[in-house]
Amino acid sequence: MDIDKRIAQFQNMAQADPENEMAHFSLGKALMDAGRHDQAAQSFVRCTELAPQMSKAFQLAAECFVKVGQVDMAAQLATRGYTIAAERGDLMPKNAMADLLTTLGRPVPHVAAKKPGASKDVDLLSSGGAPKKYDGPIPPGAFVCQRTGRPGTKMTRPPFKGPVGAWIQENIAKETFDAWIGQGTKVINELRLDLSREQDEAVYDQHMREYLGIDDELHEKLLGAQARN
Repeated sequence: MDIDKRIAQFQNMAQADPENEMAHFSLGKALMDAGRHDQAAQSFVRCTELAPQMSKAFQLAAECFVKVGQVDMAAQLATRGYTIAAERGDLMPKNAMADLLTTLGRPVPHVAAKKPGASKDVDLLSSGGAPKKYDGPIPPGAFVCQRTGRPGTKMTRPPFKGPVGAWIQENIAKETFDAWIGQGTKVINELRLDLSREQDEAVYDQHMREYLGIDDELHEKLLGAQARN
């Protein structure tokens, strides 16, 4: 879909339902892709207000504020977002905000590690945030989900064809993927996606990859390996 049409689509969603954090997040991503970083930053900030545990929104808001020269605002959001990401175990946003704070010459917060066994459940945010990392004991020989760090059940087959599906089978527990299915339903309903349309399928896939911890670098690597084969 043309970037201007994507922006218009998400603007309409955000205006129709101002409390829809996913619409604001998706609008921010589209504006960011279009290089409209000042507007993107405001959309991500609105997302953090509606979903204060969505660490990825803090990360992207901070990056956008850096782009428009608002360094203090970027540092403030990155500091808060880093703390949230560290507490939730959102490794990629945490590392990205640590790098950003270091680049800005600002201190990276110290977040005390939680005691083992303090949280044994996969914590699913209705806001679309990723599952919380597990810090309890791991039984010998258990299959460990790479997204949550939690022992779980390995899928007997990939959830769908292709290199991404194969990676999910090898690295993501069935319990985590099943949780994504429930979260994915929320994505479809709140963003009013029609998966028969290519552009809507791409939006759904993007949310899935973010939830499961498949960043752009890994995604490109998996697709590149497929192309070489």
